[in-house]
Parts: sequence; structure tokens; C-alpha cells
Amino acid sequence: MRIATWNINGIKARLDVVKAWLEQEQPDIVGLQEIKSLDENFPREVFEGLGYNVETHGQKSFNGVALLSKLPFDEVVRGLPGDSADEQARLIEGTFSSESGSFRVCCIYLPNGNPVESEKFPYKLKWMDRLNAFVEDRLAEEIPFVLMGDFNLIPTGHDCHDPNVWWGDALFRPESLEKFRTLQNLGMTDALRATTDAPAYTFWDFQSGAWRRDAGIRIDHLMLSPEAADRLDGVRVHRDLRGWDKPSDHVAVEGQFSF
Repeated sequence: MRIATWNINGIKARLDVVKAWLEQEQPDIVGLQEIKSLDENFPREVFEGLGYNVETHGQKSFNGVALLSKLPFDEVVRGLPGDSADEQARLIEGTFSSESGSFRVCCIYLPNGNPVESEKFPYKLKWMDRLNAFVEDRLAEEIPFVLMGDFNLIPTGHDCHDPNVWWGDALFRPESLEKFRTLQNLGMTDALRATTDAPAYTFWDFQSGAWRRDAGIRIDHLMLSPEAADRLDGVRVHRDLRGWDKPSDHVAVEGQFSF
């Protein structure tokens, strides 16, 4: 089973790139972030034509997440519980069945949180608290659970080209990292770091020649429950996507699983 996450930075701008990549790679399940589209405007027929079932949780002009799956959906959850007033479209989860049993795949677009001095940073921290509570409930089910997406979080200095440049940013500061450590301490495994210690960036800004200079950061993650981690066979960062024509500033990250 090949499960991938990718922040596409707008489905309207990136449709041709996403379609070409899916045709080339044929992953089984894909989580997309920042689709920047209402549900009714998402070009689902394009992906259905490629053999995918499509579920979205969209929002006009920004945010928005989607799941594409070659397997049928048994259940779909939209939105992060814990705050009925939060209307931002940042989480979608699917439950699936395979020969080895049921498993869950959750796609998130975690808030950026910048500027730190604004209301956006407290919102990020509260969202992470809600996410950790959501994950704790999922872990209690003891079935494979893949939490993936753009976390807008740099786990360590090893995950960015220059820690001194990023330290203090909402993506890389003590308060954010503390929430991420809580997620890990619940029992969630960083899939990439379970397979390699080598630098592996997933985002290069469009500004200042970041891609040319390889001034990247790793903020797109697959986090795994113990049951999913036991079935992890490998991880691939699709770095080449950043060099495609009209790319997203993120690239896809794929996990291979034996379920």
C-alpha cells in the first residue's frame, strides 16, 4: 500500500502537475493540502477518471484538504473536533478496509502560526492541542493509523538548511515543538526518521532562489501509530517534483506499507 501526502498550493494552479504525477506514480491513497477550493468546485471528475475515489473538505480561496483513494471509503470524517466555532478546513480522515483489516488515514493542514505576535500563533497551539486529543482517541482503537500532511513544523535543526535562520519562527520554536513532542510521546512515529537520518527537505520557498540553493525545510510528515509503524516498509520523498514546470513549493512524501 502506497500512501502519500502533498501540499499542492492550489488545485486550480496545480491540476496538470498533480494529474501527471498520479498517472506516473499511481499511489493508492493521497492526501492533498491547500486545495484552495470549495467542495463543489474541486475537479473530482479528473481524479475519478484516473481510478480514484474522491473526498474533500474545502474552503474558498485558502486551506482545504482532500483524500484520493483507489480503495472505497468506509467512513469519512471532516474537520477537527474540539471547537465548534472553528470553520477552517484543515482535516479530513478516511477509514479503509484491506485483506489485513481496517486502517485510518488522516490528512491535515496544520496552521502556520505566523506572525507569532498575532492571533495566528495561539490558534496554531490550540489546534495542536485539539489534534493531540484527537490522536489519543484514535490510538485507543489499536488499528493502523496514518496521520499525514503539512504540519508547518520543523522537528529538529537537522530538518532545515540553517537552524539559525528559522529559530523563532512559528514553525520552529519551543512552544510548537513542545506540542509536537507531545504527539510523539503519545506513541506516534515519524515515518521518515524511522528509516533514515539523512537530511530530506519537503519545502523550498519560491523566494530568494531557495530551490537552486537547496535552502529547504522538512515540514511535511507521515506520523504513524504503533500498528502502522510495524507495517512500514519504506519512505520516499519525491524531491524531483520541485523541479517540474509550475511546481508547488512542497513535494510529495510517500510511505509504503504492508496493509
